Amino acid sequence: MIPGTGGVFELYLDEVLIYSKLETGRHTNEGEILQLMENALS
Repeated sequence: MIPGTGGVFELYLDEVLIYSKLETGRHTNEGEILQLMENALS
């Protein structure tokens, strides 16, 4: 993990952005990160 600043929360998997709080305007919901990772791997 690489700390961000200013409320940035971005999730990368193999250098591919799979979630960005900046783009969505919200934080992830419970279980959403695992689902995003599973979707990216399938």
